[in-house]
Amino acid sequence: MHTAIIKPQWSPLTIALMVLGFVIFWPLGLAMLAYILWGELFGGSSDKAERFVSRSRAWAENCSKGHAFRHGGYHSASGNAAFDEYRAEQLKRLEEERRRLDGEIHAFHEYMRNLRMARDREEFDRFMRDRNGNRPNYGDGSGTNA
Repeated sequence: MHTAIIKPQWSPLTIALMVLGFVIFWPLGLAMLAYILWGELFGGSSDKAERFVSRSRAWAENCSKGHAFRHGGYHSASGNAAFDEYRAEQLKRLEEERRRLDGEIHAFHEYMRNLRMARDREEFDRFMRDRNGNRPNYGDGSGTNA
């Protein structure tokens, strides 16, 4: 019978090793934390680890085939055709509303850009008037030379 010296459970020894791992080099502490939390799933054998990976892969493939991830949410069929049709119509309406609002946001940003450009042009023109207005006239012949 094979028994592990450090079992994947919360014990003073595993906690101390985890803290020591974080102090020495943080990935060691993180690895110890992962061992404490998920060590029982693997049980130290490669067979259990391979079964865990294959179950996880099968679950992910099942989710990707039968369900869709849209707009950041998880959507699946409810089993009621009328409700699914209603939901599809509402999602289509919301998508159109989102597109309309995105268009308004774009128009507002364009408006603000135009305002900034006009303000910048006005400030630049004012600067040039002030600069040219305060400049001495060197070439007009009105200057007095001694």
